[in-house]
Amino acid sequence: MRIRHLPDILVNQIAAGEVIERPAAAVRELVENAIDAGSTRIGVDIREGGKSLIRVVDDGCGMTREELIAALDRHATSKLPDDDLLDIRHLGFRGEALPSIAAVSRLTIRTRMQNQTVDQGGWEIRVEGGRKGEPQPAAHHQGTWIEVRDLFYATPARLKFLKTDRSEFDAVKDTMQRLAMAFPHVAFKLDHDGQTVFSHAAALEADRNEARRTRLAAVLGRDFADNALSIDAERGNVRLTGLAALPTYSRGTSMHQYLFVNGRPVKDKLLHGAVRGAYADVLARDRHPVAALYVDLPPTEVDMNVHPAKAEVRFRDAALIRGLIVGALRHALHEYGQATASTVSLGALHTLRHNAAPADRPVYSGYYTTGGLAEKISQDYEPLFIATPSVRAETPSPAQPEALSHPLGAARAQVHENYIIAQADDGLVIVDQHAAHERLVYERFKAQMTENGIARQGLLAPEIVDLEDADAQRLLDNANELARLGLEIEPFGKGAVAVRSVPALLGQHADIPRLIRDLCDELTEHGSVQGLEERINHVLATMACHGSVRSGRRLNAEEMNTLLRQMEETPLSGQCNHGRPTWIKLRLSDIEKLFGRR
Repeated sequence: MRIRHLPDILVNQIAAGEVIERPAAAVRELVENAIDAGSTRIGVDIREGGKSLIRVVDDGCGMTREELIAALDRHATSKLPDDDLLDIRHLGFRGEALPSIAAVSRLTIRTRMQNQTVDQGGWEIRVEGGRKGEPQPAAHHQGTWIEVRDLFYATPARLKFLKTDRSEFDAVKDTMQRLAMAFPHVAFKLDHDGQTVFSHAAALEADRNEARRTRLAAVLGRDFADNALSIDAERGNVRLTGLAALPTYSRGTSMHQYLFVNGRPVKDKLLHGAVRGAYADVLARDRHPVAALYVDLPPTEVDMNVHPAKAEVRFRDAALIRGLIVGALRHALHEYGQATASTVSLGALHTLRHNAAPADRPVYSGYYTTGGLAEKISQDYEPLFIATPSVRAETPSPAQPEALSHPLGAARAQVHENYIIAQADDGLVIVDQHAAHERLVYERFKAQMTENGIARQGLLAPEIVDLEDADAQRLLDNANELARLGLEIEPFGKGAVAVRSVPALLGQHADIPRLIRDLCDELTEHGSVQGLEERINHVLATMACHGSVRSGRRLNAEEMNTLLRQMEETPLSGQCNHGRPTWIKLRLSDIEKLFGRR
């Protein structure tokens, strides 16, 4: 078969397979165009998850007749004025989205330029399966109205690979939420099958960070905003801002990590790896932090032209970006590490309310009546508490002033030889003594290791590990960082490294080849060697667990108060080494509500 040029329609259909793989991708491209057009209000209406209808309406600058025709040609764009792919300042720049969508759907566009009257200057064009009609005059408000019907009708094979309406809708919703988080000054509305899913008003705060906080609270919920740490750090010409949740406000997947580069929502392995590394010391491996982080840097320092869908980026100095994220997040966690998420306390209150006596059974001194009459208490009652509780109250000595003004208050009792009950000015604090002391001992071990360095165990004979050439070089490029952690390596011919020493904490029977290969995999995926540090910290955490106050140990008032004061002085004491809360606080106002006093 001879080489030939493919028809333009087929070329556009092939491009659509790369750029528009599902309705959410079409929505993203159209909404990004609306944002680039300077819109302040963007409305999206979809049907059947976007399969049968996608309608996007904006109040942007609009297009002339000539621009409308050109917009439907491949690689026609207004967003690269200098033809410089290293200086991209808009969300779109490839000029593929509209022709790709038009090639596989029935597309209608109405548009009117700014400063034109409603009854003049507007234009409409229709495209069906890539076949473009002639623009016709049309009355329209300022901005652009785009309707996409029957997406992929021209490529039936693509339809077979779409998921259920619900799955496609979820993808569209996620796309819209990410764009709403990236551009808080723009009002967004999403409708699905005739129902409004959300409507976010434009954030009016002049300060960009405050506007973002307002929008994040609207999109991710007030609980996230109330339990998130403000991030604002700068290194060189790169700035990192946003919100990152407390470790005790975590999720089971990484889906709730939202990352933006120069306003563009991205899903980048390096950025996700940096977030994971920052939280590695305060979260179990099966828990993931919630965060919305914004990286702003000169366009020439990041390559946006990595993938047709523009979801991936490549940084000129990836190590600087990763170091900035890890450092800023760890600094914030240490600064607010004594805090726990308010949702933990709210969950405890919800449980108390749920397990309370039924409303139609009045409570009397620890019993509720089955007949509803007080005079029947003596003959017909059911006890609220079956087991005898283990409670010890301790009165502080007169020489020791009560510490009610401290964040964790003053110890009043120990319950079940594991939970310290403390009284604060504004409520009640419950502390898990084992989890709390475990974190204190762990932080002490880490401080000692930082001060004295990590002890190394030299090998009698070097361990030779064969690797792929690229893996070996990648590992050797990080030799200094590995040496800081106690792992000494050096080159050993082509595609191999010699291990001279290992961290003594890993023990004599460490599986060195497996450790080296795991580190290679981590470098490939995340660009860092945080796995070795995590292993060392895991050993320290195990040592801390065995060296801490055990559950079941009785503490006197002085010991309990000493533990509380040490928690207030220790970074990250709000959660144990596995990310579970070490204490919860029940505010007095909430307790009074439980008893009907408010």
